[in-house]
Amino acid sequence: MNGKGLLIHLEPEQGYNKIFDVGEYNMQLTKFGLIKLAKGSSYSSTTGEMEVALVLMGGNFKASGNGWEFTVTDGRTSPFTGKPHCLYIPGHTDYTIEALTDAELAFNGSPVTRDTAAPTLIRPEDTRHIEIGARNFFRTSEIILDETFDSEHFYIGEGMIPSGNWSGYPPHKHDVNNPPEELDMEETYFYRFDPQQGFGIQRVYKTDGSIDETYTVKHNDTVAIADGYHPLCGAPGYQMYYLWTMAGDSGRGLVSSKDPAHAGIK
Repeated sequence: MNGKGLLIHLEPEQGYNKIFDVGEYNMQLTKFGLIKLAKGSSYSSTTGEMEVALVLMGGNFKASGNGWEFTVTDGRTSPFTGKPHCLYIPGHTDYTIEALTDAELAFNGSPVTRDTAAPTLIRPEDTRHIEIGARNFFRTSEIILDETFDSEHFYIGEGMIPSGNWSGYPPHKHDVNNPPEELDMEETYFYRFDPQQGFGIQRVYKTDGSIDETYTVKHNDTVAIADGYHPLCGAPGYQMYYLWTMAGDSGRGLVSSKDPAHAGIK
């Protein structure tokens, strides 16, 4: 794996927008996309052999399936105006999303081998707010779905980087299963900016040089991170948001190791 081509651009259209499928970009446990719906339209599908987590980027919607229904009328207008809702749907489940306003939901899918939680709406008050770092690498995060939730693979949250700050710093990775120091979890980053013309810098690297990539990331971009350290920063003058979805086969949690060259930074 040479690390090239981990950046995926997206210009969202109506309906489901594929970003990548399981097996692409060396991602073995993650399918990722964006569902974009105009007010009054709907999207229907089945989870099949996957568990699915739909994180609301903005808007209001009704979700329903056989014997269950959830309605969101207090959704945020964008990731910069409030905390998220997240709809979790287990495998082998049909579902329909109806847009009560224009709405966008980030689609996370992961193969399942067992029964998991029933369809569940995780509301903003169910998320957990944390603050990380200091000085110009201070950032905040909302933990949406963690190891206490009955998912086979997912650990999902979102980060907010103030103007000009760094995140994922000191550089960290989680691509080796070595508990309790590190868990092997691939990760997806999906970026948004306020204002939208903002940009950030994402680095993905390994100390042996087998991966050493630096990307300019913009609104609606995604980077697939199967291996390596992955620090990032936002341009001054813009708020930088990123949805992070981790998927692991050997445990779930915020368990990572730091690049020894930079581990002394506190």
